[in-house]
Amino acid sequence: MLGSSKSKRIDAKTTDTLIGGSTICEGKIMSEASLRIEGQINGDIECAGDITIGENAVVQSNIQARDVIVAGKVKGNIHTKGKLIVTSSGVLVGNIDVRSFIIQEGGIFQGSSAMNLAAVNEKGSGNGKVIDAKAHKQQKSEQQAASGGN
Repeated sequence: MLGSSKSKRIDAKTTDTLIGGSTICEGKIMSEASLRIEGQINGDIECAGDITIGENAVVQSNIQARDVIVAGKVKGNIHTKGKLIVTSSGVLVGNIDVRSFIIQEGGIFQGSSAMNLAAVNEKGSGNGKVIDAKAHKQQKSEQQAASGGN
């Protein structure tokens, strides 16, 4: 129900949003649950869940997420708390900072990689890279109110 005061708990393990094959999206995307991209994205993505980039997807974005699967084309940097998989059809041009990196035969990766185990050991410490979309919206509202932007 729209406008319901009840807060629904979002499961970051389920795909909450699908960007379809005929969709072109420009701008920043923030999601608390997982995201599947089949279309075209131009803009940064921050996701508390997983991101799957389909075979026909074209993404020009810096991506921050828990786990990322690249089966399409990505140009941009990727930061994950978990693993990055580039499938046999995937093309990734950009730098990565991940816990685990898997590239299947036929997959293409061009860039530099870093594997930071220190970030992995900070269980849920919230290093500020992947943020809560609701908290971000509230913080922006408070900043606008403080600057007299009523």
